[in-house]
Amino acid sequence: QVLLAESGGGLAHPGGSLRLSCVASERTFWSYSVGWFRQAPGKEREFVAGISSTGLNTNYADSVKGRFIISRDNTKKTVYLQMNSLKPEDAAVYYCAATAGWVRTVPTPYDYWGQGTQVTVSS
Repeated sequence: QVLLAESGGGLAHPGGSLRLSCVASERTFWSYSVGWFRQAPGKEREFVAGISSTGLNTNYADSVKGRFIISRDNTKKTVYLQMNSLKPEDAAVYYCAATAGWVRTVPTPYDYWGQGTQVTVSS
């Protein structure tokens, strides 16, 4: 069982930045791939970014490519999502999720999910 806890959400102005963190409870977290997903009201949960267990491979949704950066520090059992140049359409609840397999861009293969952190982008 891997427990995940997101933090770092909040209010940002358009063009601003936020850094989300996802901290895991499990010491073998280094063996899991991690994805960030988001869900806005009335919309389906969508893939944002993913990172392999080693951190060597990353994947981004086209909508955030060039603005968001995913990274991880396995010594701290933490995955980060640096969000820059935020847009109003980035507003959503952001979730991190872990899977023992490869990074996937759909929610189904992920076995463990955090509770989410709210990101609001507004002037």
